[in-house]
Amino acid sequence: MENIVWIWLAAAVIFLIIELATPTLIFICFVAAAVVSGVYSFFAPESYYWQIGIFVAVSVVLLPLTRKFAKRISHDSPQLSNVDALLGTVALVTKAIDPDLGGQVRVEGEVWCAVAGEPIAENSKVKVVSVSGTKLLVEKLS
Repeated sequence: MENIVWIWLAAAVIFLIIELATPTLIFICFVAAAVVSGVYSFFAPESYYWQIGIFVAVSVVLLPLTRKFAKRISHDSPQLSNVDALLGTVALVTKAIDPDLGGQVRVEGEVWCAVAGEPIAENSKVKVVSVSGTKLLVEKLS
């Protein structure tokens, strides 16, 4: 079947589109494997089992290699944004914090509901430990 080359190339294009939509360097292995299988199918169009075997073998070989490469070139974002930027910042207690009822803090000009494991008096400085929904978990600065 002479059209098998086009099937492999169509598969490569589909995998490439998926890779471009989700840049994880996983589907690029399948792109390369489909191209290699397509080239092989050009010379041996009737050996379907070999084509599938080559596709699987190339994919299995390239997957760990591309994962190592992807980890090497990808970096964690050093710039925190949204509520993650509040972690570690110092806040001022505007309403005393009770361990059971909570309280309020002002951080970067905004008033947030806050909870803590211990009572904290008003006008104390606290550090934001985590964010859970609309509440900040804070701890008293020593």
